[in-house]
Amino acid sequence: MVDKIRRAFDELEAPICSTCNIEMRWTRSTLVAADIINHLFHCPNCSRAGETRSKIEAVMVPPGKLSAPAFKRAA
Repeated sequence: MVDKIRRAFDELEAPICSTCNIEMRWTRSTLVAADIINHLFHCPNCSRAGETRSKIEAVMVPPGKLSAPAFKRAA
């Protein structure tokens, strides 16, 4: 989960405050769904809140590439 948030944060652009016309500061990010991350921002001047959402791609790992071997039944 942390890797998903970190990848989304790398591509993130901070919104501009509609009142002050300055860049908002990032507050936190939360995983809303399996492929959507919600980023919360606040304005350091007027404390107005803002948010953006990032959509990420799911990473599929083939069973042979997992760190632990797949379960096999004994014969």
